[in-house]
Amino acid sequence: MTQVAFHFNVDNRLHYSCRLVRKAVAAGTTLTVTGPPEVLAQFDRDLWALSATDFLPHARVGDPASLVEKSAVLLCESLHGAPSRNVLLNLADTVPVGFEGFNRLIEVVTADPMERSQARLRWKHYTKSGLELIQHDLGFRTTP
Repeated sequence: MTQVAFHFNVDNRLHYSCRLVRKAVAAGTTLTVTGPPEVLAQFDRDLWALSATDFLPHARVGDPASLVEKSAVLLCESLHGAPSRNVLLNLADTVPVGFEGFNRLIEVVTADPMERSQARLRWKHYTKSGLELIQHDLGFRTTP
């Protein structure tokens, strides 16, 4: 059964997510990051610019198989046909189809009213599915 963690009240969704991914990769975790194309494109750029000394190996679904296999982070718009990873990070505003195939799902939410409203709908969906939900209210702290 998938464990779902919501990280609420982050100041910058993508920046926080990059740092969260960096921490997970350092711990040996593999991740899939899903979201709409424009969000994934910005996230890709942000991963490259995160730090001059850190490199987070990442690839996109559709990249050569050898690159995908060696990358700890996989970016994909759809989970259909995506290789299995330990954790799913959802950067979309909707519940990702196929999230049930992951042990853990992370949702990152800012204080933006629209974003919070969409997150509430996802929270309700996961709750109705009988999943264990964990809430991390960061209150504008940004350290994952």
